[in-house]
Amino acid sequence: RICLVRLSFPAAIAMADRLRAAFILIVLLVSALPVRADWVQGNIVTLQGLDKITARISTLDVRVNSPARFGALLITIHGCTFKPPDEPPEHAALISVRNVDHNGVAAIDTLFQGWMFASSPAISALEHPVYDISVLSCRKE
Repeated sequence: RICLVRLSFPAAIAMADRLRAAFILIVLLVSALPVRADWVQGNIVTLQGLDKITARISTLDVRVNSPARFGALLITIHGCTFKPPDEPPEHAALISVRNVDHNGVAAIDTLFQGWMFASSPAISALEHPVYDISVLSCRKE
């Protein structure tokens, strides 16, 4: 059985006002929810390099798509991203690392290629007997 209720004109207007108010309240509540921000593209990566033989730590600022030398390594940054300031901090860089011989010629094979994250350097680390490389930050110039 279907039961239909007849509303008077003033009651119908009152119900429409309540529905409109409920709709506005829902829209306001949904718009107040936090929105996850996207990663921001950077163009300069700050790396920390460790020479395990001398225990010397160096900081390198490397531009995206510009190779840099650290000891016998040639490091190329292919991209970097970071979270905006209102998000939990995270920096990541897409890196490739090659050995360089004593004549300054880079090897064809890569020692490491992948993403490195500043918050978790052990997740994807360069495995090299002499050098350690880790990402400190990514930024826009």
